[in-house]
Parts: sequence; structure tokens; C-alpha cells
Amino acid sequence: MTKICVTSSGPTLDSTVDPRFGRCAYFIIADPETLAFEAISNEAAMAFGGAGIRAAQTVASMNVEAVLTGSAGPNAFPALQDSGIKVLVGVSGTIQAAIESYKTGTLEELSSPGPANVGKGQGGPGRGMGMGMGGGGGGYGRGGGQGRGRRHRGGGGNQ
Repeated sequence: MTKICVTSSGPTLDSTVDPRFGRCAYFIIADPETLAFEAISNEAAMAFGGAGIRAAQTVASMNVEAVLTGSAGPNAFPALQDSGIKVLVGVSGTIQAAIESYKTGTLEELSSPGPANVGKGQGGPGRGMGMGMGGGGGGYGRGGGQGRGRRHRGGGGNQ
């Protein structure tokens, strides 16, 4: 029996393909001929680091011949490749449609890893280190940057 793995956002064949390998919600382990399947929750999805490698180890333990996903990162890809698992990328739509694409041979096999953290979303605002205070102009001024400038009194004469 041939088994394949599809990265999934949910536990059914009607779920959509999750474009992320290491941080997908589920792995659907399926027989492409009979569509018999098992949904496995991806325990690596919430890992602080190393999700791709941990996910690859989980999938390798399932004895699958191929992984269907959107992308596999630079840590997961070699781990899958070393286990003899083909990585087919650019997969989207439902799990069932992905399996049909696999059966017809229309999916692209990955030959080098994609970027890490694909589909992670856009970052929020960062925190800066600036501490200086602007000013100047009418007599008193403070320096910019992280320190404070010396106070100066305007006017002529000796100071």
C-alpha cells in the first residue's frame, strides 16, 4: 500500500491544504488509491523552534513515500530527503483535490528547500532604542541620540 502525507488545516479530506510543512495543523496520511486516511495532529506546530525537523521526523515515522505541501523549509527538506521521502510543492485546494493531483502526476517535486516560515504572516511594529530629546530653538536645547547635551543659554558675552 502506498501512503502519502498532505499538510492540512483540518482533519478531513474536505479541509484545505496548509501551505506550511513544519507548522501545519494536521498531517493527513492517505492511501491515494482508496482514499483511506488518518489525520494526525502536528505536535511540532507550536514548537518555539525546530518545528520543521520535528515534523519531518513525525512524517518519516509514518512510512510515506511523498509529502504534498505548499513549501518545505531549509531544515525540513533535507530531513525528509534523507528519509527517502519525495516533497511535492505548490499544492493548494482541498486535501482530496491534492490527492487527485498526485495521482495524475501534475505536482512539482522540490529539489531545493524553500524559505523558512512560509505563511507565517506579517510582523508587527518593532521596538527602538532611541532615548534622545529634540528641541533647541529659543534658548535651551538638549542633544539627540542616547545622551543629553549640555545646556546652553543664548545671548552674547562671556559664558
